[in-house]
Amino acid sequence: MPIATPEVYNEMLDRAKAGKFAYPAINVTSSQTLHAALRGFAEAESDGIVQISTGGAEFLGGQHNKDMVTGAVALAEFAHIVAEKYDVTVALHTDHCPKDKLDGYVRPLIAVSEERVKAGRNPLFQSHMWDGSAETLADNLSIAEELLARARAARIILEVEITPTGGEEDGVSHEINDSLYTTVDDAVRTVEALGLGEKGRYLLAASFGNVHGVYKPGNVVLRPELLKELNEGIASKYGQPAGSKPFDFVFHGGSGSTAEEIATALENGVVKMNIDTDTQYAFTRPVVDHMFRNYDGVLKVDGEVGNKKTYDPRTWGKLAEAGMAARVVEACGHLRSAGQKIK
Repeated sequence: MPIATPEVYNEMLDRAKAGKFAYPAINVTSSQTLHAALRGFAEAESDGIVQISTGGAEFLGGQHNKDMVTGAVALAEFAHIVAEKYDVTVALHTDHCPKDKLDGYVRPLIAVSEERVKAGRNPLFQSHMWDGSAETLADNLSIAEELLARARAARIILEVEITPTGGEEDGVSHEINDSLYTTVDDAVRTVEALGLGEKGRYLLAASFGNVHGVYKPGNVVLRPELLKELNEGIASKYGQPAGSKPFDFVFHGGSGSTAEEIATALENGVVKMNIDTDTQYAFTRPVVDHMFRNYDGVLKVDGEVGNKKTYDPRTWGKLAEAGMAARVVEACGHLRSAGQKIK
């Protein structure tokens, strides 16, 4: 069962919260990067999440028409086949989708799973993300309510981002400022709209200073302890026992985070951490090294014929896969998911 059923995906998230670990959510843009993610999970003996952003789906759809739904569906179907060869369980997820792309991405993909479920099958994706961080919180949650109802009916989990993550992700950008911190009031309004599971399960991308992309230490002030305040605020308001963790948190913009910051986030209920920038570099770096070392082989210099063995995409593609897989293994170690696969 390499691709998680809805029941197993729920079990994965429950195990992560109880065990204070999180699943790396690896963005993929090709069959090669998909295999790299799966290989990394398998080598780390970790279950995990593979995700496709709107930009990644557009790329997967081909540059002739750049259709996001076609790209996402094609790779998901491919994943259902090739993941059978990896001894880990993986969930398929779609990453950031802003309001202007909902009708061209998430809503059609939910419809695909609705039809599959009606036919007695499992959904194609196990979760989808609605990124309403550029909208007012009222509008954000109104759309989230609609999507959560549809997701629940299709046996899908919804991820919501209620306040901004800094930096830029597939054309959605926010300044790095004090708005990058979710408040208890934001959390309360979220629960008032989406409930605490009775309306459907959702993952919450709360903001604690997160920034997408690459940044050096000191440029951003992360406050993962804020997640504890959000959980405590909701637990107190809704009469839950002390120490409860009502939310399944997602850590966005984690590139450059310290081990201590990640550990604090895990202690406070993070069950999923998005990783894209670091794995992009890990995939590309071995390719660059290969091209520099084999310049006169990959190019037909001064009328020569080059060396087919060096410019064959399989040669440098294998190096890229290995480099990215190694970074996924590293992420599993940081997030404590290594060795935690469902037996």
